[in-house]
Amino acid sequence: MTASTASVHRLDNLPYYQERVDLAAAFRWTARLNMHEAVANHFSLAVNDDGSKFLMNPNQVHFSLIKASSLLLLDANDPGTMDQPDAPDPTAWGLHGAIHRHVPHARCLMHVHSIHATVLASLADSRLLPIDQNCATFFGRYVIDDNYGGLAFEDEGERCARLLGNPKHKVMIMGNHGVLVIGKDVADTFNRMYYFERAAETYIKALMTGQKLRVLSDEVAEKVAKEMDDYPDQSDRHLADLKTLLERQEPDFLQ
Repeated sequence: MTASTASVHRLDNLPYYQERVDLAAAFRWTARLNMHEAVANHFSLAVNDDGSKFLMNPNQVHFSLIKASSLLLLDANDPGTMDQPDAPDPTAWGLHGAIHRHVPHARCLMHVHSIHATVLASLADSRLLPIDQNCATFFGRYVIDDNYGGLAFEDEGERCARLLGNPKHKVMIMGNHGVLVIGKDVADTFNRMYYFERAAETYIKALMTGQKLRVLSDEVAEKVAKEMDDYPDQSDRHLADLKTLLERQEPDFLQ
C-alpha cells in the first residue's frame, strides 16, 4: 500500500466491493482516455447468476468522480426502479436493464460515444474492415445496429437487446449512436472497449488518406480473432495495472 492509499477508507463490508472497485476503475480510466461523454454514458456489471441484479453508475455523475460506493445496485426485474429517489438515468435503465434482463451472457456492459467508434457508427457502411491486428481482433465478433430509433428508453433498449443473441458478438456498433461492448467481467469488457476504439481510430484514419486499404483475407482475419480470443491474461493484467496507477494517483476511487 502506498502512502496515498494508506489513509483511504476502504469499504470492504460494502456488498460486491471488489466488483465495485473494478467498475469504478473502469470509469476513471475511461475519463482519462477521453472516451467518456461527461455525465452521460453508462457501464454496468451483473452480480448474480442470472445477470438480473447489476451495478451501474448513478444518474448524471461525471466518470472521473465515480467511486466504489457511488454505484447503484439495481434489479432488472423491478418495475419500480424508476420511482426510487436515487433512480438511474432513464436511458441507462432502458438499455442496460433490458440487456441484463434478456442476455445473461452479457455480464458486463460498457456503452460510450467514444470519438472514433462513433464516427464509424455514423458511416453508411459501419463495418470495421480487418486492415491491421486490432481491427482483425473484431472480425465476425460485432453486430451493426442499422435501426437507431432515438434515445435508449425502454422500447429502444428492448430492441437492442434482441440484437445480442449470438454470444460471439461482443460489440454492437450502434448506428448513428455509439458503441456497446459486452463481456464476462469488467477486465474483459474494458479491454475490449479500449481495443475497439483503437481499431476504429486506425480504420478511420486509414480511410482519411483516400488510398486503397490493405485488407486481410477472411481466413487470416478469423485466425487473428481466434488467437486474440484465447490470448492469456491480457485483460486481467490490463485492469490490474490501471488499478495500481489509480491507487497511486486517485485513491478515492476505492471509497
